[in-house]
Amino acid sequence: MSWSLHFLGTGAAHAVELGSSSAVLERDGAPQLLIDCGPDTLDRYLAAYGEPPRALYITHTHMDHVGGLERLFTRLWFDAARRGGTRLFVHAQLMPWLQGRVADYPGVLAEGGVNFWEAFRLVACSRGFWLDGCWFDVFPTRHHRPLTSFGLGLAGSFVFTGDTRPIPEVLAQYASGGELVAHDCGLHGNPSHTGIDDIEREYEASLRERLLLYHYGSVADGAALAARGYRIAAAGQRIPLAPPAPPRADAG
Repeated sequence: MSWSLHFLGTGAAHAVELGSSSAVLERDGAPQLLIDCGPDTLDRYLAAYGEPPRALYITHTHMDHVGGLERLFTRLWFDAARRGGTRLFVHAQLMPWLQGRVADYPGVLAEGGVNFWEAFRLVACSRGFWLDGCWFDVFPTRHHRPLTSFGLGLAGSFVFTGDTRPIPEVLAQYASGGELVAHDCGLHGNPSHTGIDDIEREYEASLRERLLLYHYGSVADGAALAARGYRIAAAGQRIPLAPPAPPRADAG
């Protein structure tokens, strides 16, 4: 059995040429879980797989990560075979923000009579969630207000930080088994995002060797990060992953 992480886009919010940051966990070449759904993510997903996602995890509710949910709603609602079947995993702390961002507008369809979430199978989580026999850890990151952004991990295989400042104490817990760490990183940091100087100050060399950087600001910024010796994710790239470890006894 093979596992891979397929990046649909790798750009910061303003880096539209790189695509909205989003990735798909693949199992034996088939999509298992889409991570985030920005404005252009659904088009890229359909181009890669030919059908809408069957499972989706949202890291936080900035529009470059959820701006594609309205189009996905429409695609699912008007397909009777898929309506209500796509599992959407979201941390319970994010539900008020997500509701306000994408689901509160009156008259989601002109015809009326439709609730936004009826197109999905909404699954709220806190510590994590089960999907196809795998336990996915969910953990808070440092992005704007506390408890408004959450990363994702599959023990033994990968960690996906979502947008964040450095989180060494969190990765010490969720990336201690040799996992690939897909990490938010631009050439320059700011109060909400990690910069390369932050990476080199906050993380030990053994962890830096496992980083795969994404959510950077431009093609030139990505090249500059690579020139400093770091692995850089590119849109369309598939990264092989180690198979996940068996779920922990305390999972779920």
